[in-house]
Amino acid sequence: MNKIVSATLILLWTYTGLDKLIRLEASRKAFHNQTFPADLAEVLTYLVPISELLIALLLLFSVTQWWGYLSSILLLTVFTTYVGLIWVGAFPRVPCNCAGILESLGWAEHFFLNLGFIVVGVWGLYSLKWREVGG
Repeated sequence: MNKIVSATLILLWTYTGLDKLIRLEASRKAFHNQTFPADLAEVLTYLVPISELLIALLLLFSVTQWWGYLSSILLLTVFTTYVGLIWVGAFPRVPCNCAGILESLGWAEHFFLNLGFIVVGVWGLYSLKWREVGG
């Protein structure tokens, strides 16, 4: 079961990270359309997709999977919080730097999809712990 859980997150992070790098100029513009300063947007243009791909790598190897699951949960929590704030109208404009098919989702769907991936990450952490105790 742990292989399915890790594969799900590996696909998510690989897809979103590569999409941002392949469409780097569009990604850069989208980050600069966010509600944070331009300097931060420029850093995030590279930091976010590299982090996503690094998380995918962490999830590939059993020795680093714990860190991959934890990183997945943390980054998804940040993304979900941001999406939730956009959904409730906390920002003056509605920016998005979503990858591929996620662009077609509404804010509620995006929010709940992210929550689902958080559950997948928590499940992965739990399954690792269960495996360690011989379950």
